[in-house]
Amino acid sequence: PELEWDGQDAGCRHVLVLSHQGAAIGCGRMFASGHIGRIAVLPKWRGQKVGTAIVEAMLDYARMHGYVEVDVDAQTQAVPFYHGFDFIEEGAVFMDAGLPHVKMRLKLFPR
Repeated sequence: PELEWDGQDAGCRHVLVLSHQGAAIGCGRMFASGHIGRIAVLPKWRGQKVGTAIVEAMLDYARMHGYVEVDVDAQTQAVPFYHGFDFIEEGAVFMDAGLPHVKMRLKLFPR
């Protein structure tokens, strides 16, 4: 848990997904630079498109605000998820918080 507290939340755009009862079930953030991170979905809500909704909201925001690209340091097990949005891998696998990650980038085009 202490690895998640990096003191950088104040400068980020956040997405929070709530259940029908108003409970937080997923979240994510995007830096002003276009870097997406900290996407998390509660285990019982995984596989129900919550993560997809988070990323789509961030991509919509980025497009509306003139971003030309966004990037994410994806856990390697999540690479197929990001491929679904047309993210492309860049560079070698690296370790972060004890897990293998790879940088992925998406060029944005206005909708």
